[in-house]
Amino acid sequence: MSQAAIYVLAASAVIGAGIYGLLVAGHLLRKLLAINLLGAGVFLLLVTLASRGGQAPDPVAQALVLTGIVVAVSMTAFALALLDRLFEQTGQTRLDVDDDER
Repeated sequence: MSQAAIYVLAASAVIGAGIYGLLVAGHLLRKLLAINLLGAGVFLLLVTLASRGGQAPDPVAQALVLTGIVVAVSMTAFALALLDRLFEQTGQTRLDVDDDER
């Protein structure tokens, strides 16, 4: 098994764990962590696909991943601020649907 195949399998596992966390977690902070895990898996997959064997990797893909990391950190900080505000306003950290709304 090649090194690229191992990285693709690892990226797939991380993406799968992120999707599972989004679907199963009820707590909003856990959902945010699952989104970050999903992003990390996508970044790993992009870096793996940008490699060219023995040559230097594609710099455009590396720049794209670096930009994505900056955006992900900014999104996480903003989402944490929103979660803090939600907790201050409602005292809850879950978005449960009422029985009347179902």
